[in-house]
Amino acid sequence: MPLYENVFIARQDVSSQQVETMTEGFAKLVTDNGGSIEKTEFWGVRGLTYRIKKNRKGHYVLMNLDAPSDAVLELERNLHLHEDVIRYMTVRVDELEEGPSVMMQSRGGRGGRGPREDRDRDDRPSHPSGANADARPESPAPVAASPASPASPASGEE
Repeated sequence: MPLYENVFIARQDVSSQQVETMTEGFAKLVTDNGGSIEKTEFWGVRGLTYRIKKNRKGHYVLMNLDAPSDAVLELERNLHLHEDVIRYMTVRVDELEEGPSVMMQSRGGRGGRGPREDRDRDDRPSHPSGANADARPESPAPVAASPASPASPASGEE
């Protein structure tokens, strides 16, 4: 059977429990039509790039499907009709990812870059002037313009 990845976004107003119930209903729909759900991931509430149907955030859910195309069409029809689903997308893939998806991997570290390396204060390079690098530099005192300066228009001569 063909393999698919389906991601849908539910409104931010619904609770996480309601999103899980919706996901279970969609999974039952796929299994009733001869398919199977290989993996389900809840990515949580995330901000949207732009507003969709007056929503700025949404609950993201990923489902990996091993299902015939008729089951996927029925799933998409139900996603389209469900009032709490604001967007969905299904993509046919050659093979399903093993383990957690990239979105779940990035939650553990700092955006997939690994743990942050904090340095002690003693490891910081010293300031070239010998002053404390954390101290704010003093601002110079304001310089008053002298009345006899050549740029002054008060003299009247050119």
